[in-house]
Amino acid sequence: MIRLRILILTTLAALPGLAPAAEAASTPLDLTGHWVGWVSLAIFVIAYGLVMTEEFTHLRKSKPVILAAGLIWGMIAAVYQTHGLPTEAEHAVRHNLLEYAELMLFLLVAMTYINAMDERNVFQALRSWLVRRGFGFRKLFWITGLLAFFISPVADNLTTALLMCAVVMAVGRDNQRFVLLACINIVVGANAGGAFSPFGDITTLMVWQKAISTPQGGVDFWTFFALFVPAVVNWAVPAAFMHFAVPNQQPHAGGKMVAMKRGAKRVIFFFLLTIVTAVSFHNFLHMPPVIGMLTGLAFLQFFGFYLKKTFHRELEQMSNGAAREELQHDEDMGSVVPFDVFNRVARAEWDTLLFFYGVVLCVGGLGFIGYLALVSQVMYTEWGTALQLGHAWSATPANVTVGLLSAIVDNIPVMFAVLTMMPDMSTGQWLLVTLTAGVGGSLLSIGSAAGVALMGQARGRYTFFGHLKWTPVIALGYAASVGVHLWLNQGIF
Repeated sequence: MIRLRILILTTLAALPGLAPAAEAASTPLDLTGHWVGWVSLAIFVIAYGLVMTEEFTHLRKSKPVILAAGLIWGMIAAVYQTHGLPTEAEHAVRHNLLEYAELMLFLLVAMTYINAMDERNVFQALRSWLVRRGFGFRKLFWITGLLAFFISPVADNLTTALLMCAVVMAVGRDNQRFVLLACINIVVGANAGGAFSPFGDITTLMVWQKAISTPQGGVDFWTFFALFVPAVVNWAVPAAFMHFAVPNQQPHAGGKMVAMKRGAKRVIFFFLLTIVTAVSFHNFLHMPPVIGMLTGLAFLQFFGFYLKKTFHRELEQMSNGAAREELQHDEDMGSVVPFDVFNRVARAEWDTLLFFYGVVLCVGGLGFIGYLALVSQVMYTEWGTALQLGHAWSATPANVTVGLLSAIVDNIPVMFAVLTMMPDMSTGQWLLVTLTAGVGGSLLSIGSAAGVALMGQARGRYTFFGHLKWTPVIALGYAASVGVHLWLNQGIF
């Protein structure tokens, strides 16, 4: 034993700088006052300014943040090189890349399933059914809002909002007041619905995947559903006020019937099975949920192979000869294939996925520099102390502020910044910041992907200032949902 200790000490002595490097590895350099820190902060602000003006510049939001990420980490690495720490920045950026890879692959599978359901006419059939039912404006206002609330926890809130907006535009295109109010209701409903499910929004997925360790044992899959009632309140309060402004009229019903393609119901079943698989891998096997999601992608791949091999059945079942000839012609020309899962993968929202990469790396770089530690100290310690709040409630002002920030800045970098800070909070506080980051974007039309997308889809009818007019009642719903959460779930604070 003594000889072994001597051997270890001799080996360490033969490697000068190893111990100092290991010691330094645990304490990153404080670059908050260094020129690299200031330049990195300026680069991120400029990049995010370009992201916020995407609607006017038509510059895809992923481009500036990807460039910013490379510049920030390049400067950080150069500084660490000059301090004799050549691998510090590498280890830090690899950690950020691992976090991004898990979330990206998870989202990629979910997007692939959504695209597969879209290809099988699932959403078109639902839209057709709603349009042909002949609902009045007020009834359609509540139906589309309710569907947005309950579809977004499974599908993403962006897809849900676009689907419901298509229904609104098909029925009430000529009634500008109805379109405006219905679109606001859809945005609020989709964001609120996505807040109580790990699958409903990227921010909730980030919190779940982070496997946060709190005194109460962490935020597992089922814990998120404690936000269901606060989320309902967040949507229902402004909807109740807007109801009286919706025209009490009966629109003209019309539109043709759209049927789902063969295998559509089985694709839905496999998507639900994939969700169950991801949850089971995480809860019972203690594996990353992304492993379960990728396993679920294999379900779709094998079913897609079956659909491709049996495509002739679809041609035989089609009653319209002209449609059959047109479909066969498209297939022969190579522009359409019966079903190819890799086409569904290719149609994923790659700009969003790459934007997410840029955000994770930029925020990770600013955190490595030391800025997030300063922000965490101010928001999660000093604010609570100044207001003389107990430890259980000290993070409440900061978490409510996070929601207000997400109305101006996208909730993805805001939430990732909070997760990078990792303040010491109870489960109730982690749920609070999940709720506020998810629904805070509803305060402004530019505060969420759903709002931005609907401004494009209902251009001229759903506008920034039209939404801003109803911000006070949306803010009332925001405050009410926070209050309900603090009261209803006080046992986990």
